[in-house]
Amino acid sequence: MRRILFAVAAAGAVSALGACTASGAEGVSTPGLADRGVTMTTVKPTRQDLTNKVSLSGKVQLGPTFGLVAPVDGEIRYLDVKTATGTPTKPIKVANVWVGGKATPIEVPAGAVFSGRLVDDRSKVTAGMPVVSAKQAGYGVVADIDGSQAYQISDKLESVQAQIKSGPGPFPCTVLGTLAALPAGTIPEPVTPQPNPSASAAPPPKVVGQQQQPSEPTGMRLVCVPPADVKAINGAAATVEVITARVTGALVLPVEAVAGSQGKGKVDVVKADQTRETREVTLGLSDGKVIEIKSGLTGDETIAVPGPNLPAAKNNEPMPGFSK
Repeated sequence: MRRILFAVAAAGAVSALGACTASGAEGVSTPGLADRGVTMTTVKPTRQDLTNKVSLSGKVQLGPTFGLVAPVDGEIRYLDVKTATGTPTKPIKVANVWVGGKATPIEVPAGAVFSGRLVDDRSKVTAGMPVVSAKQAGYGVVADIDGSQAYQISDKLESVQAQIKSGPGPFPCTVLGTLAALPAGTIPEPVTPQPNPSASAAPPPKVVGQQQQPSEPTGMRLVCVPPADVKAINGAAATVEVITARVTGALVLPVEAVAGSQGKGKVDVVKADQTRETREVTLGLSDGKVIEIKSGLTGDETIAVPGPNLPAAKNNEPMPGFSK
């Protein structure tokens, strides 16, 4: 009986102590501690090489259409191009862009044929605008591009690799033309010289101009050509990996340590006395694991992980440019 009474009393004391502790601790917070469940650590910036990659889905296609762009701002003047009778082994000049009395040529590369004008003759054009469509005389790898990928790869292509599913690869793939979606190409009407009435037995008139079919419109796409020794099968699925930029010896941090992902960002610098300073940094490339710090840090700092939280928008806060 004594043992039972003692156990009951001890349990009551523990319960009372627990209640007292919970009551006493309620509402008390320790400055400098993170919320429960948040893991805090620190890192030092490091240096490594970075590449920015974009992976695209595509397929092998026979005779794919691609676009050529205006090399400079100016006025485009198309040339009369003879219909190809075979696969061209040299570039074919198809237009000039004139500015300030100087002509800059536009040429369809060897291995392709002219297949359409994309703007009217003597139109004003800007550098980078698609103005000519061409058709590859052979196999190419065509990868479709959606809007979220377009701006990632439109400016610069460091290298392109392709892999044919269950087939050859990876192999370097030579990019043709522009990445922009192309409108339907137009072919100038054939010009038939008028016969001379005074000639009794005039020879049949010659037809000048294009006789092939104009190109159809395309979606936004990347077209590249595999090496000659790669066996291609029309319609085979392929993956295209595009490297748009490379950086050697970049100063990097884990993405978890940085608030922001493009252009400007913020990090929390932990000082020697364990206080924090939120500092703005300029961001560069990222491979999804680390991100380049282009400026704002020297590399000797200690950085808190996770990074700082961006302030939430205030209720009823007017948008920039608007008044309440």
